[in-house]
Amino acid sequence: MDIKVLSREQDTLRFVLSDVSPAFANAIRRIILAEVPIMAIDDVMILENNSVMYDEILAHRLGLIPVTTDQTYNLPEECTCKTELGCEKCRASLSLEIEASDPVEVVYSSHLKPENPEVKPVSDKIPIIKLAQGQRIKLEAYARLGRGRDHAKWQPASACTYSYDQKAKTFNFLVESTGTMPPEKLVLEAARLITAKTLGFEEGLGAVAEK
Repeated sequence: MDIKVLSREQDTLRFVLSDVSPAFANAIRRIILAEVPIMAIDDVMILENNSVMYDEILAHRLGLIPVTTDQTYNLPEECTCKTELGCEKCRASLSLEIEASDPVEVVYSSHLKPENPEVKPVSDKIPIIKLAQGQRIKLEAYARLGRGRDHAKWQPASACTYSYDQKAKTFNFLVESTGTMPPEKLVLEAARLITAKTLGFEEGLGAVAEK
């Protein structure tokens, strides 16, 4: 296997992968999109909301705001707390409290205040809602690790494609991260997961053979 990085700009990585099978290249692509765990807002506790937006729609919009990932957290299903609400080991909280003082005020992702600075919106300029004067929102949001196979909000890449050069037998990859993790880290995590799955398969097959 050989990897040659062509370019790295902001959240986009281009590289050439050679000496691998099409099945392996496609496995890398699929695992990046569906298996690499990242953080996303999963639960929202709305304490006050007298805006025109329903609580459910507001929570849905918050869930689709990309947030940076801190991999020191446990996946909810692997955490020892075993509770729906979670604990400090498997969730990170962000708070939002704002009341419009102008005739119209736009609430942006920058108004979300993270408890852990390592888990915050990837951009401060994502609009959430418009408030009229006197309207108020107060809430707590909880981010957790999850996988793209479970919901699109946990999909770490906005683009992950490759083209196959049959003559050179190389795969030209484009990986564009949503900002939750650096694109090169997404590729490394995908490779690590493939290794773990392969070892698990070998162990399972060996156990069957011994019976």
